[in-house]
Amino acid sequence: MRQQLNHYIGGAWTESEGGTPHHVINPATEAPCAEIMLGSDADVDKAVAAARTAFDGWSRTSVDERVALLEAILVEYKVRAGDMAKVIAEEMGCPISFAGTAQVGTGIGHLTAAIAALKAFPFTEQVNQSLVVHEPIGVVALITPWNWPLNQIVAKVAPALAAGNTMVLKPSEEAPSCAAIFAQVLDKAGVPAGVFNLVNGDGAGVGTALSRHPQIDMVSFTGSTRAGIQVAKNAADTVKRVHQELGGKSPSLVLEGADLAKAVPGTLASVLMNSGQSCISPTRLLVHKSQHDEAVAIAAQVVKAAQTGDPMAEGRHLGPLVNKAQFDKVQALIRKGLEEGAVLEAGGPGRPDGVETGWFVRPTLFSGVRNDMTIAREEIFGPVLTIIPYEDEEDAIRIANDTEYGLSAVVFGDAEGVKRVAPRLRAGMVYINGGQPDSSLPFGGYKQSGNGREYGKYGLAEFMEVKSMVGALA
Repeated sequence: MRQQLNHYIGGAWTESEGGTPHHVINPATEAPCAEIMLGSDADVDKAVAAARTAFDGWSRTSVDERVALLEAILVEYKVRAGDMAKVIAEEMGCPISFAGTAQVGTGIGHLTAAIAALKAFPFTEQVNQSLVVHEPIGVVALITPWNWPLNQIVAKVAPALAAGNTMVLKPSEEAPSCAAIFAQVLDKAGVPAGVFNLVNGDGAGVGTALSRHPQIDMVSFTGSTRAGIQVAKNAADTVKRVHQELGGKSPSLVLEGADLAKAVPGTLASVLMNSGQSCISPTRLLVHKSQHDEAVAIAAQVVKAAQTGDPMAEGRHLGPLVNKAQFDKVQALIRKGLEEGAVLEAGGPGRPDGVETGWFVRPTLFSGVRNDMTIAREEIFGPVLTIIPYEDEEDAIRIANDTEYGLSAVVFGDAEGVKRVAPRLRAGMVYINGGQPDSSLPFGGYKQSGNGREYGKYGLAEFMEVKSMVGALA
């Protein structure tokens, strides 16, 4: 069992002051696979103090210096890619093949995009006889989730560094080991002491301490909407900036007459990926009522063919959910779908046949779903797809937007139909005919899916203040 009982503070691995030991559970075996130390308020104070001390020097570095450091980080990151993939697969349950490509690969994408954005960013702009300048915010707290652990860590750390900030990272206690390896990457690459700090902990402890801390200037949080609301409340007393990427309940809107052979498997690939534990997962498949039965037949074939298996084995199978709490939540929602009258086409409650250990769920498909059903309203965060029939295009748009979330949406159809519909969807990202994520495009949502944007130049701008130097050129 791995042990990582120290925090990374001020450029060194430091013993916790009053922390609590915590076992990280392998969701495939239900046995401990690592031990970390949940940090204390004193640990947070030390990390924030180190970041505050380092800010003056780091904030005044040149663009060229920051670019060089990010490029060095990218080199070291690639060296440790296999190590990070292994611990992600073991701690959060995604298959090693997926961990080594998508999970670790997103970090490479974010570092590359941050370097490109930094090289091109307009830090100074002339407006009349004045200058408008972009400056680092200060000390930022980064609070990241377990479902895409490296993706969200690098998507925050890279632009925060590029902008000239110092930081304290709190990774999820469910999948923390990749963050420890990433800290080793930064150390090896030469990040100055105090610029990057890592304190392990849970949301109630370290997360709350960071959100409330008077010396933290900004909190960047990714997680559930429920937790995001609490972060914002904790931060309110010190009026710090709060950037949030929260939950989703994304629609995949298949326009009447669209190619179901492309749209349905394309939607399901996104739902089944990562065992459904993705915030942009398009779990509401909207199809015209005339194509409902055909869509169900195609979807049922795909879902029934999906297999679960050992995360440490290579392959395209699904791993378990991250923990028992998530397993119980998904099971309860599947049962709720049955109680409310949705038609079960594949899967259902319980573990897959023959599986007795691990938080594995049966990939599940419901048809004939109404958008007022619980399974169409709540973010399930598991491999569960709901098919919702609509009457016409206006009805489809209404259903797609009838959610408290607005993170992403997908539209399948011809060019004219997409041109009509996509601008009317209230979501921060609209994927056209199954388009792929891009680390240079803004990532974030409308409504209760959060505020602010990540990735590329948009994420870089989020970590900066804007100053007017009035009359500087007069």
